[in-house]
Formats: sequence, C-alpha cells, structure tokens
Amino acid sequence: MTSDFKERETVELLKELVNIASPSGFTEDIMNYMSSLLEKMDVSYKKTNKGAIIATILGKDDSRHRLLTAHTDTLGAMVKEVKENGRLKLSMVGGFNWNAVEGEYCTIHTAKGDKIRGTILMHETTVHVYREAGKLPRNEDHIEVRLDEKVFSSSDIRTKGIEVGDFVSFDPRFEFTESGFIKSRHLDDKASTTLLLKLLEKLTIEKIELPYTTHFYISNNEEIGYGGNSNIPPETVEYIAVDMGAIGDGQASDEYTVSICAKDSSGPYHYALTRQLVALAKDNNIDYKLDIYPYYGSDASAAIRAGADVRHALFGPGIEASHAYERTHIDSLRHTANLLLAYIKSPMIDEQEAE
Repeated sequence: MTSDFKERETVELLKELVNIASPSGFTEDIMNYMSSLLEKMDVSYKKTNKGAIIATILGKDDSRHRLLTAHTDTLGAMVKEVKENGRLKLSMVGGFNWNAVEGEYCTIHTAKGDKIRGTILMHETTVHVYREAGKLPRNEDHIEVRLDEKVFSSSDIRTKGIEVGDFVSFDPRFEFTESGFIKSRHLDDKASTTLLLKLLEKLTIEKIELPYTTHFYISNNEEIGYGGNSNIPPETVEYIAVDMGAIGDGQASDEYTVSICAKDSSGPYHYALTRQLVALAKDNNIDYKLDIYPYYGSDASAAIRAGADVRHALFGPGIEASHAYERTHIDSLRHTANLLLAYIKSPMIDEQEAE
C-alpha cells in the first residue's frame, strides 16, 4: 500500500491535543475541541450523556457496522486535601506511579475557571534537611503540590479559589526530535485520537466510500475503565480499540511499528479479527508486532465486559514508558495509520471466508 501519511500535519495536531488538559472527569474542553474539528470536516456525530462523541461515516452496507475508538482522557489528579503548610495533597486519577510525576509542573483548575500553577514534589525533597529523602516512599502521604503563589496556610490557599475536588493536570512537555521521536505525556491515547481524526479528514476530503458504515468513537473515560462500553450502535459487528502498545522486558512491541494485541489482562481478543489485522499488515507491507500486554485493559475489553456482542481487537502505536513521560516514533504513527486505512477498506472476516 502506498503511504500518503502527512507527517507534519499529524505531529502538529498531536501537539495541539496533548496541550489541552483532559484528565478523566475533566474532559469538556477537549471534547468541545473534537466537536469543532468534526464540524469543520462536516462529519455527522452525536454526543453521549457521559460526554463521549460518536462520529459516523455511512458505508455501502449499512446493515453491519464497524466501530473504531480512541480516548482523549488522560492521567491526572484531584485535590485531596488543602494542607495547613500551604500545599496540596493529591488523589490519583487513573493508574500511575507517583514517581512518574515527581518533579513535574502542573496546573490546578479551580471551580471558578482559574488556572494556578504548581510543581509536584516530595514533602521531604530538600536533601540538606531530609537526610533520608531518597529512601522515603513515593506515595500520597509524601507527594504534594508546591503552589506558585504566596500561600502559607490552608486559608491562604482557599482565598485563591482552590478547594478539595479541583482537578490537577500534568504538563505534557511535547517535543518532536530531528530523529523522528515524539516525547510527551498523554501520548496514551492522544496519539491514536490524532490518527483517527486524520483518517476522518482523509475520508471526507478524498470522498472514499467504505464497505460498511463505520463509527469513530472518541471516548473520555478510558483511564478509569468505562470509556467506550455504552452507546455502541446495535448494528456493530467489529469493534477496534486504537490504543498504545506497551513496551518493556518480554514485550515484542517497539516504538517503530504498529502493535497488534492478541491478549491483555481481560483475556484474548477475537482470534479471527486479530489474524485479519496481521494478514492486512503483511499484505500491505506494514511493519507490525504481535504482542500480549499483561497489565492492560482497553475500551474494547470494557465493551465486552459490559455485554457487547461484537468481535473485538486492539492495535496502535508502540509507546515507551507508558503512564510516565512517554515516547514514540513517527514511524509507529505511520504504520498505525496505514493499518487503519487498510482495515476500514477491507471486507469483514465472514465475507472473506465466503468468497
């Protein structure tokens, strides 16, 4: 398959997305931005009560549908306690380790809409005072936010409009290197969201007719386990989660290929659909890795747990250091984009078998 992957435009859109704060539960801004992009493309969509967006492209066959999903929500935190020392105690939103955000700049989003800056640090950071600083556990009892405001008490903090329950977002620190690497927080899953949006753009500009009506489900609660498990059109036969490939010891995935998941913590993905993805990659000269993610779940697995009667599969770009300061390569985005296009243009499994 000849690639017409638009590298610069893809990277620019990804940079825009990661810089819109959207920890799970605080996604209104990013979802409004999604709506504006879809309206510019003149793509029909609807919003769910939970705030997700489902865009739809009609296909030749409107009786059997496909669904692709990616999520815009990210890791983050909420204010757990306004401390008497003029700092904030946090509660995690999503699953990560505290050491992954130690030293990171952050923004507190107040109920009034103000954005107050701070830094996430150990209470016992100063090595000239705390001899055992390096040995102390990184947990919510030691991690706190140092505000960039003159505050000395809890009452001082409250005069700034900060209160328990306010959301805290982490700076993405996006960088695209000359060697093709993309470094940023929140590549999970804004890299995949970017690819779905660019695919929608291609379909509308080039007026590509799809074999089946296809839905693009932009979910906003995946990091807390239930982003894409409802509002699935009843005609949906195949459900593809486009999400990151996990990289580490014992994993096949890397930063340069598209990662196809055979199994995660929820169990195996649909065998025949997964094999179809592998065959499409081979037939179209798309570099891929087949992998199993031991501590992982997706919107596709959430849909299955919720009772959706669909064939489910998962693939996406390989992301190094997931749920920390993440990294991928432009090659991985390119191969994922090519597999997305090859998949949505292909016949369904049972139709291939009948031929």
